[in-house]
Amino acid sequence: MKILKLTILLLLLLLACKTKSKENNPMALVLASPNTSIRKVIDSVDQYEVQILYTQIDRSDDSIVLTDYEFQLDDMNYFYPASTVKLPIAVLALEKLNLIDSINRHTRYYIEGDSVENTFAEDISKILSVSDNHANNRLLEFQGQDDINSRLENKGIHPVRISHRLGIHSDDVTTKPLILYINDSTTGTSTPIINSEPLPLNLKRIKKGVGFYENDSLHSEPFDFSFKNYYPVSSQHGVLKRIIFPELFKTNERFNLNEDQREFLLTAMHTLPKDAGYDPQEYYDGYCKFFIYGDSKENIPEHIKIYNKVGFAYGTLTDCAYITDEKNNVEFMLTATILVNSDGIFNDDKYEYDEIGIPFLAALGREFYNYELKRKKAP
Repeated sequence: MKILKLTILLLLLLLACKTKSKENNPMALVLASPNTSIRKVIDSVDQYEVQILYTQIDRSDDSIVLTDYEFQLDDMNYFYPASTVKLPIAVLALEKLNLIDSINRHTRYYIEGDSVENTFAEDISKILSVSDNHANNRLLEFQGQDDINSRLENKGIHPVRISHRLGIHSDDVTTKPLILYINDSTTGTSTPIINSEPLPLNLKRIKKGVGFYENDSLHSEPFDFSFKNYYPVSSQHGVLKRIIFPELFKTNERFNLNEDQREFLLTAMHTLPKDAGYDPQEYYDGYCKFFIYGDSKENIPEHIKIYNKVGFAYGTLTDCAYITDEKNNVEFMLTATILVNSDGIFNDDKYEYDEIGIPFLAALGREFYNYELKRKKAP
C-alpha cells in the first residue's frame, strides 16, 4: 500500500511539474492564442512549414542572459530565405572595408558595365530600409560568395550557403569588377573573384509543391531548391545576436566592426523607409517590419524600434528581429518563417501573403510583445 501511494505521489508530482513547465513556456502560451490569424496557421501547421525561435532577454546589473524557446526549429527542413540573406552580406561588407585602407563606407563605386553609382553606406541603407536587390548584388560582387560563406563559418554561424544573386537570374560564379573612387579624381578597379560552383543541398523539403512555371510553361513536378541560398532560422538568429549583443560572444565569433560602423548598422536596421527618403504611401512603416505592424499601415510609435531583416519570395515569408520598447521596458528577439502556397505551384505569383502569411507574423509579434509587457523583469 505504501509503495502504491508513493508511486501515485510521484506521478502527481511529475504531472504537476510538467503542467507548470508548459504554463511557464512563453512559446506554448503564445501559440495557444485564440487569435484567428494564429489559429488558422497553427491548426494546420505542417502545411505552412512554420519555424519559430524566440529569445527572452534578462538584464541584471552588468549581465545579460538570453533564453531561447523554439517551435518546430529544424535546420534540416529547408525554406527559401529570400532577402534575409542580405543582412549578413551587408555586415560582412562593412567588415571587409576595415581590411582596405584606401576605401570606407562613404566611398563611391559602381559595377563595371553598369551606370548606377552609390556609396557602400547608401547600398546598406537601401538593403535594410526597403530590401533593395540591386544594392545587395553590388555588395555580393564586392565580396564573392565563397568569402561570405567562409567568414560566416569561421564565426560559428552555420549552416549557411550563399550561392546566388537576388532578383536576377545569374548562375555566374565569377564576380564583376568594381570601379572604386579612391578620391575625386582617381579610380581603382577590383579584381573579379572566381567562386566555387554550388553543390546541391541535401536537406528535407528541398523539393516543394506539385509544379512550377518556367518561361511561361507549367512543369508538373516539385520545384527544386537544391541550388538556392540556404540560411536557416538558427543561423539568422545567430547573426542577429552577434550584432545586438557582441559582448556575449568570443572575439573570433564577433563581426569585426568598430563602434562607428556598428552604430551606423544599428541605425540602418531600425530606420523606417519614410526616414530614409522613400514615399510613405508606397513604403509604409510596416513594409519591411512584418512582426507587430506588417498587417497595418499605421505609423510605428517612436518609442518602439525594430532592428530586423525580412524576406519574401516563392511563397515564403520570414522575419528576423530584435524588438525594443524603451517606454515600457520591453525587448526580445524573434525569428519566424512561414510558407503560404495553397495550390502548390511556384512562380505563378499566387501566394497567400496578405491573407495568411503577413497576418500570422504580425499577430505572432503582437502576442510576444504583449507577453513581454506583462512579464516580470529584474529591476
